[in-house]
Amino acid sequence: MNLVIQSLEPIADSHLKPLAALARSQQTKRADPAGQVVRLLGVDPLQRPDIDAYCGAHRLDYAFIDPALRLSDFGLVAMDMDSTLITIECIDEIADFCGLKAEVAAITEASMRGEINDFNESLTRRVALLKGLDASALERVYEERLRLSSGAETMLAGAKAAGLKTLLVSGGFTFFTEKLKARLGLDFTRANTLEIVDGKLTGNVTGEIVNADVKARTLRETCAQLGIDPRRSIAMGDGSNDLKMMAEAGLSVAFRAKPVVREAAGLALNFVGLDGVLRLF
Repeated sequence: MNLVIQSLEPIADSHLKPLAALARSQQTKRADPAGQVVRLLGVDPLQRPDIDAYCGAHRLDYAFIDPALRLSDFGLVAMDMDSTLITIECIDEIADFCGLKAEVAAITEASMRGEINDFNESLTRRVALLKGLDASALERVYEERLRLSSGAETMLAGAKAAGLKTLLVSGGFTFFTEKLKARLGLDFTRANTLEIVDGKLTGNVTGEIVNADVKARTLRETCAQLGIDPRRSIAMGDGSNDLKMMAEAGLSVAFRAKPVVREAAGLALNFVGLDGVLRLF
């Protein structure tokens, strides 16, 4: 295996020997002009615990990667939206417009950590608190608060250039996924629909709730539509409701994720942006 080390800052030479020794690497080389990526060749994957401890202490991201693997070997990149493709949790920001952000955010956080097992119940409880809010709050959240995660556009451009299709699948809302689809040129989206009557939120979600099972099914169905095996997909997420989708994929990426997701994923990007995915290959 190869071991790819990444950082937001240039990686100091002083890290190279300790990393090589810990990974039992046969060769170490810098992989980018800015000095933010180091590739160690012929490493021992059983050294992961030592690498994890060292990299965590020095704010470095790492990934064990098959040296024969290419980005173009994949056909789809599937992404969660809230706190993955974008920096916010949309429902928390919507709730801020009716003075309930803290209450809603607490439920969101517990759900993403895996402490609330029933995502449907969690979402239903949160959406119910939004009843009566003017629907114009959604547009304000999009315009005033929604920001793409670092490296998102670079990652998407690189994936598209390598021939991958893009899927945004979210336990959030279609209001935001459809705007992002148009803005970023995404191929597929799936999310929940907020019911709006007379310009106000009713506190209900219409249709099937996009929970962990639906996310995984959407990935499988999209792969089937593309004529590829789900193992030829990359799935990225941050919360427990992304785990089943990530388990279907050939490469699972935990992005600024909760501990339960970092532990289950093939690799974690804790410090660098989403474009760190491109530098793995």
